[in-house]
Amino acid sequence: MRYSVERTLAAPPAQVYAAWTVPRCFALWFGPRIFTAPPDRVVLDPRPGGAWQVTLVGEHGFEATLGGVYHEARAPARLVFTTDDALVTVTLTPAGDGTALCFQHDGDTQEHVRAAWLESLDRLTEHLGRRAGPAVAPPPGAATSRP
Repeated sequence: MRYSVERTLAAPPAQVYAAWTVPRCFALWFGPRIFTAPPDRVVLDPRPGGAWQVTLVGEHGFEATLGGVYHEARAPARLVFTTDDALVTVTLTPAGDGTALCFQHDGDTQEHVRAAWLESLDRLTEHLGRRAGPAVAPPPGAATSRP
């Protein structure tokens, strides 16, 4: 399954890149909300051939460890890494005073994996902030509320 997600964040590319490559920053947003990612259980070595690994901790001590290998790490613009049977590409582009993030997932995956990535990206957006404006344009002729 191949899919892409785009977000515009209210943080500069260097800060967004750090959120993906610095363990204490990564731990703040990665994974579904029912899990935590303790910073001491996050290992990130963002260089070609470097490994990444995170252990998500849930209720009653349940743990899930995820990881892969970086293929490309070009600060602050691009990360390419594996996870299970997928290749993930994260592209960061300056967008005004923020960053346009393009997340691309290419590989055989199940719907729950896609849902987990979408929730993680929601958490990243909440953590770093979203630039003003709707995430999705309303349909033509739709009523909009104004504050």
